[in-house]
Amino acid sequence: MRSFACMVSALALVAAAPALAATESVVPAQAASAAATPYTAAQFFETTSFSMANPDGLAFSEGRSHILISSDKTGVFNAYALPVGGGDPVPLTASTANATFAQSYFPDGRRVLVSADQGGNELTHVYVRETDGTLRDLTPGDKLKAGFVGFSDDGRTFWLTSNERDASAFDVYAYDAATYERKLVFQNPGLNVAAVSGDGALVALIKSHTSANSDIYLADLRAGGEPYLISQHDGDVAYDVTGFGPHSATLLYTSDQDGEFSQAYAYDIANKAHNRTTQADWDVMYVSYSPNGRYRVTAVNADASTELTIEDAQSRAPVRLTGLPQGDITGVRFDPGADLAAFTVVSDTSPADVFVADLSTGQARRLTSALNPAIQESDLVEATIVRYPGEGGVQVPAVLYRPKGASAANPAPAVVLVHGGPGGQTRRGYSAMVQHLVNHGYAVLGANNRGSSGYGKTFFHMDDKKHGEADLRDIVAGGDWLRAQDWVADDQVAVMGGSYGGYITAAALAFHPEKFEAGIDIFGVTNWVRTLESIPAWWGAQRVALFDEMGDPATDAERHRAISPLFHADKIRRPLLVVQGANDPRVLQVESDELVEKVRANNVPVEYVVFPDEGHGFQRRANRITAQEAYLAFLNQYVRKAD
Repeated sequence: MRSFACMVSALALVAAAPALAATESVVPAQAASAAATPYTAAQFFETTSFSMANPDGLAFSEGRSHILISSDKTGVFNAYALPVGGGDPVPLTASTANATFAQSYFPDGRRVLVSADQGGNELTHVYVRETDGTLRDLTPGDKLKAGFVGFSDDGRTFWLTSNERDASAFDVYAYDAATYERKLVFQNPGLNVAAVSGDGALVALIKSHTSANSDIYLADLRAGGEPYLISQHDGDVAYDVTGFGPHSATLLYTSDQDGEFSQAYAYDIANKAHNRTTQADWDVMYVSYSPNGRYRVTAVNADASTELTIEDAQSRAPVRLTGLPQGDITGVRFDPGADLAAFTVVSDTSPADVFVADLSTGQARRLTSALNPAIQESDLVEATIVRYPGEGGVQVPAVLYRPKGASAANPAPAVVLVHGGPGGQTRRGYSAMVQHLVNHGYAVLGANNRGSSGYGKTFFHMDDKKHGEADLRDIVAGGDWLRAQDWVADDQVAVMGGSYGGYITAAALAFHPEKFEAGIDIFGVTNWVRTLESIPAWWGAQRVALFDEMGDPATDAERHRAISPLFHADKIRRPLLVVQGANDPRVLQVESDELVEKVRANNVPVEYVVFPDEGHGFQRRANRITAQEAYLAFLNQYVRKAD
């Protein structure tokens, strides 16, 4: 089970890390090109999303005939079996209300584990899908959250976590794979469960001290299960577990102990020795192995793209894959014998498609076509990585999408897009939301303000207890940089973001009221005092790290009030669109309700969209289309100036 120790924010589904000293990038001159064929929001979101089964699960069915995936083919995410030989995905679940995600096949390759919450409330339960198609809740109960950890090497046991005993702590339960009888095997004292070894002997745990400092513990279930520390260190060092190695002989983890960027290490359990296993110039995202240990996978976060390698674990000879389009390889899953690998490939202009490769030859085959066939990929836009100057000479990395036809003679309106977090990162890859706006003539600058992950730990921690200050001014500087481009209309620049990015959007309008023409706040925090006090109990130990980064509401409420847009909403003078999920457990609807009420009192145009069946992020295609149509209509009305 991948650890969430780096996920120190209660506001986003992304993790942590920081800036390179770099000169300002020059955007390549673009030849005069005709504007792209315009497509509707519905056409963009009728593109199908595909994702692989849980990385700790079993992705191949009996006889390696199918691959377990999740897809929103029907408009709501469900689990599917994708034929290896080609053909349409076979539905395994048929929810019309709650997004349901594939976790793992059973070792028999026929039954399946899936997970789902209720209307986006994030209280996930785990279900078994029997061979006759019926679903059985393995974690029944109210107000609990459960998760899948993995199967034992012998396939007789699988492990789930649940906070049913204590809302703030996730215990580990062992389930009999045949009868589903369960046993509590690890009562968690308040750490983050990261992985269980394939032999069932060890539980790996993370303890977050601050956003910059954490530790790894192991609990030996054969010796009473008392956690013991294996990451002795001085000063601030961050650790994250990626899983156990083959035959449970090693524990794989990443750490920034040797420099700015996280590297990968293996802890030899028998010899109690730590060994560094990578040398990369960026953060190593993870290292994993095929089930039999034959192949090793390494993923590196290289300037907002994923560089992934598959290599022979012994010889370190790389597997050279052929038959693939340009793009990032993600989500590698092996069959039990490691003869086949399934994975997705995604690029700026192509959503994630599933491929399968014969590892003896490296030849890959495409199994899905995600992009709506009504859309010509040539009408979509490749991103460019740029850097612009922020406060104090800090270079701010950003992902820039320049619309076709934009020129000095035909300048484009623009949007500064702010990611969630606060420790998130805007990365390259397909976004229907971004491509739709670009397709309709908007430049989009996905800014990675100071405090973003992926650019070294110094950059990542620049905003600790300083949120809404220089990080906000980095976003304002992004707007200034756009206006300085001769192909951008300098009086037509908006700001937009979700979660923490929604907070920055509202803060930009409140604290820099003349800098943007309008703002789009997607479930953004408006009152930090209330948000930090209302963090769900299941965040548990991560509260410590979050409070270290953001400040403890018990002692820092005055500062939180000072940076909260709600208490300064009287200064907002530019149009605002707010979009909110009613079931959001991270940013409560009241956050948006109150901001809308206060800004309307200024006689400022405010539009408000609330989805009664969504949480923190919109899972239903119909709702995503509605939101996207609202974004474009709002920008066209309040940002784009008529000729």
